[in-house]
Amino acid sequence: MMFRTAIIATAVAVLAVPSDARAETPEEKGLRIAKEAEAFDAGFGDYTAKGEMTLRNKSGRESVRGFLSKTLEQVDDGDKSLMVFQRPADIRGTALLTHAHKTDDDDQWLYLPAMKRVKRISSSNRSGSFVGSEFSYEDLSSPEVEKYTYNWLREEPCPNQPDMTCHVTERFPTDTGSGYKKQMMWLDTETYRVVKIDYFDRKEAFLKTLLQTDYAVYKDRHWRPHTMEMVNHQTGKSTTMKWSDFQFGAGLSGSDFQPNRLKSVR
Repeated sequence: MMFRTAIIATAVAVLAVPSDARAETPEEKGLRIAKEAEAFDAGFGDYTAKGEMTLRNKSGRESVRGFLSKTLEQVDDGDKSLMVFQRPADIRGTALLTHAHKTDDDDQWLYLPAMKRVKRISSSNRSGSFVGSEFSYEDLSSPEVEKYTYNWLREEPCPNQPDMTCHVTERFPTDTGSGYKKQMMWLDTETYRVVKIDYFDRKEAFLKTLLQTDYAVYKDRHWRPHTMEMVNHQTGKSTTMKWSDFQFGAGLSGSDFQPNRLKSVR
């Protein structure tokens, strides 16, 4: 009798478990982590930063460029960003303006001083190289959560950071015009810092790796890498971006990110 009662009690307990307590699927977990990472960094407002871009060809020959960057957070849409080169002289004044969107195609404009005109980057050309670097136009737009589907793979020590644990997830661009079939990400489980991204081209061939290091925290919660290194495994080329002098709360507004102002930005 006691055994039968125990069985009935167990059955009742199982039926009482709410349906939302079931285990997450890898797809659901991947999406949840992406949303948590986005929420963790929300509220930064705006910031400016200085940058140095070093391009290396297959033989190791380097060219160095300096730029200024501005970013403005948008609550209901993707962020706006502006990158303006200051040196060397042959690229000075070249500017890239990006208006990211959560679901629609991003808007991007490139100003080329030598041609004295603003060129709109079409969605079909966003996989192209930005000023000869290993970063594409697509890479320089904010990766909105809605632009991907996700798949959580595992947890493991972070690359080059064995004292940290990373989520390893895959994300798949929903935009058929994307230059990538998928991206594999290593994301710190504590602060949601992106440590590494492997990029696979439309044929699913291993294309590039991005390593982000030298992180610093601003306003107590907003982590930014001071070094970003993109290595192209198919060409042997690489590009390193060094960031410095982050200034949050710079007082930027939408008027600082207008295409008709690109010819005069410095």
